[in-house]
Amino acid sequence: MPDPANLIVCPTCDALYTATTPTAGQRAACGRCHSVLIAPRRRAGMQIIALSVSILVLVVSAAIFPFLQIKAGGLTNSASLLDTALAFSGGPLVLLALCVGAVIIFIPLLRVLLLLYVLIPVVFDRPPAAHARQAFRWSEALRPWSMAEIFALGCAVSLIKVGDIAQISFGPAFWMFAALVILVVIQDSFICKWSIWTSLDTPNPS
Repeated sequence: MPDPANLIVCPTCDALYTATTPTAGQRAACGRCHSVLIAPRRRAGMQIIALSVSILVLVVSAAIFPFLQIKAGGLTNSASLLDTALAFSGGPLVLLALCVGAVIIFIPLLRVLLLLYVLIPVVFDRPPAAHARQAFRWSEALRPWSMAEIFALGCAVSLIKVGDIAQISFGPAFWMFAALVILVVIQDSFICKWSIWTSLDTPNPS
């Protein structure tokens, strides 16, 4: 009977395997649906930390600086991401304001902070932080709700429609947000959940 600690379940099709960690640069994929199960990388932890710090700076900056400036009929108006979320804060739309602010600012920010909390001690050969396993579980649970790329797609569609009736110029936050979306995709591609769980299960004694 195999040790349950050495088993891994495919998150896509629920196929069960005995885990064998491949060497860095190789991948272990599901034989049924070909989903990647384990994909370790050399120095991936340090790369994820660097990306997380970059994302943290970009999220805060993109929320503060002007995102778009619209000129129409001799009037000019600029807005930040926070202004966009707070535009729905009056009356019954306050729930919508909270949801918009959460999915484009607060959830990505919280997920990055959780990853840093989990990875920094492990990468620097220290014992895992208290409740690190729960923190990483929360980080993964928040992944589907971090919708920066969905917001970017919605902005692109809206700009195409508004472009015919107004002059639009991009503020610094727009380019920060574009860089943020790219970095989030790269960061997710570097994360090997199996490697992180293993490092938390077998902590460094130092």
